[in-house]
Amino acid sequence: MENGRKMYRDCAEILVRREEIAQAVRKLGEIITHDYEGKAPVMVCILKGASVFFTDLAREIDLPVEMDFMIASSYGSGTSSSGNVRIRKDLDIDVAGRDVLIVEDIVDTGVTLNFIRNMLSHRGAASIRVATLLDKPSRRKVDLKADYFCFTIPNAFVVGYGLDYDEKYRNLPDICILSPEIYQK
Repeated sequence: MENGRKMYRDCAEILVRREEIAQAVRKLGEIITHDYEGKAPVMVCILKGASVFFTDLAREIDLPVEMDFMIASSYGSGTSSSGNVRIRKDLDIDVAGRDVLIVEDIVDTGVTLNFIRNMLSHRGAASIRVATLLDKPSRRKVDLKADYFCFTIPNAFVVGYGLDYDEKYRNLPDICILSPEIYQK
């Protein structure tokens, strides 16, 4: 399909190309820089999926930011949310009185992100905003909107640019729709 990479054989189509991603991330970094002018937010990366987006976005934000990482999941190795959120790695930074920017790969059902927002709110964060690469509103189970997003996507299972299926495909440089026969075994 693309560049002879074998992993593209498992993809039905490329949804968002790497050039489009780079342009959108650059623009989002400018907006966030403007919105947080005079502040030093804590950027919280939701691992593992957001790691690629988080890194690229951080380089586009022209502010003194602190970075921390969290692992939270409601998926396991499946393709749909279990609804049970587990925190597997918590923050090291105390967010009390701080402006927090949660960076997520995709807002799908919103269950995990809603749980994290509530948790950080209870910890006394001064403000909490969400930046996501992909927004999939058609699957939302909770009333949650991302403050910043790059792309709204249809209800399809996507991989690449950090997003995975069973820990694979994260290293694809584009966002691709995974062929259903790969995950419908």
